[in-house]
Amino acid sequence: MANINNSNRMIPLTCSGHTRPVVDLQFSPITDEGKCYLISACKDGNPMLRDGVTGDWIGTFQGHKGAVWSARLSRDAQKAVTGSADFAAKVWNTETGNTLHTFEHQHIVRAVSFNEDGTQIVTGGQEQQLRIFDLYRPDAPARQLVGHTDTIRAVVWDEQRHTIMSAGEDTVVRIWDLRTMRECGSMTNEASVSSMTLSVDRQYVSWAAGKTANFWKLGSAFDDVKRIETKENTSSVSLHPNHEKFVAGSEDDLWVHVYDFNSGEPLEVSKGHHGPIHTVSYSPDGELYASEDGTIRLWQTNPTQSYGLWQKQQ
Repeated sequence: MANINNSNRMIPLTCSGHTRPVVDLQFSPITDEGKCYLISACKDGNPMLRDGVTGDWIGTFQGHKGAVWSARLSRDAQKAVTGSADFAAKVWNTETGNTLHTFEHQHIVRAVSFNEDGTQIVTGGQEQQLRIFDLYRPDAPARQLVGHTDTIRAVVWDEQRHTIMSAGEDTVVRIWDLRTMRECGSMTNEASVSSMTLSVDRQYVSWAAGKTANFWKLGSAFDDVKRIETKENTSSVSLHPNHEKFVAGSEDDLWVHVYDFNSGEPLEVSKGHHGPIHTVSYSPDGELYASEDGTIRLWQTNPTQSYGLWQKQQ
């Protein structure tokens, strides 16, 4: 259990278990049972599920034969989807750990996501195209979206607007209309996009590209992107649920940086990593964020309060 001293120095919880760099983290929304979960994708090929408040290990999904690049939970946290260097995406039952479906690809799968009700998945990767699979008809041919000119590294499903967003090494964030199966908009960056996520309230899409953190409010004009310059090459960004700040990780230094969302000014740094930071993510209640350098670390947003395993000394 972590204790907070009088100086309110931030002490992270460490979550061991992976043996190679963790390249993707995602918290589930808070479920109907009041629970929250954290899933991690790792180059060791063994994605893991944890309690989203304590970081306690729940289980490991075993079956991939290569590095796992992406992992996502369905909104009810009953299913997980993973994409791997073994040219496959897998859908899992999170209660049993069993594989529900395996979808073979022609190349490395770098990005995966569920739709709103967890009945479909979208995948992207080194094939440079998106594939959409229906879990009710797993043997049916995938629908395809073609337009990227390099590896796809991130996908986001916006069910409300019937669109999917994708981005990657060709520097372009593309928006696809699922009713016409055509590209309906795009946003160009000066560097490749390393990660992209949907905020917990589904209002913003955030992505990291070079030395910028980018935020786009869904449904707004395509050129209305809030772009904040960072001093470091940013690998991952995550927007706090209250939209007042965001956290950013970098492979250039060993610190996690927290910025003011409105002004773009740095607010704080979290030190204690021992390697490059590939991915960061806020929890759905905003009380903590996760980062990694091979070991997953959970950082409390407000160290003056008790939360989870952090108990403030009286």
